[in-house]
Amino acid sequence: MRHQVHFVTVATADLAATRRFYTALGWRPLLDVEGEIIFYQSAPGQLLGFFLAAKFNEDLGLPGDHSRVSGVTLAHNVERPDAVTAMVAIMAAAGGTVLKAPQPGQFGGVFHAHVQDPNGLIWEIAHNPDWRIEPDGTVKLG
Repeated sequence: MRHQVHFVTVATADLAATRRFYTALGWRPLLDVEGEIIFYQSAPGQLLGFFLAAKFNEDLGLPGDHSRVSGVTLAHNVERPDAVTAMVAIMAAAGGTVLKAPQPGQFGGVFHAHVQDPNGLIWEIAHNPDWRIEPDGTVKLG
């Protein structure tokens, strides 16, 4: 079996805030079902979805609320340290909460920041001079 991640789906309490945030970042929905779910193309062969929390719990079919995001970050790697600062400013203006302002990281020479989207999902915006993303999406680590 070939292991791949094609869909990452996150529960959201506020689908409209999610739509505003990601639209402000320049993302365009691949599918947007009002009051239910939005899918964005996040990488070749991969979608990032945001499912309204009540629908998420209903679909899961387990008792209780399982829609809280915890212990997960998504990372966006950029070409230069100043691009980290610029992206963080865009995300904050779009309704994100800056958790860690742009700064040198503790590990591996990275310059990064953390921004929380309206759903509680934490994004790391980072520049690592030893890492790169190839045009085909392949990640090269140091």
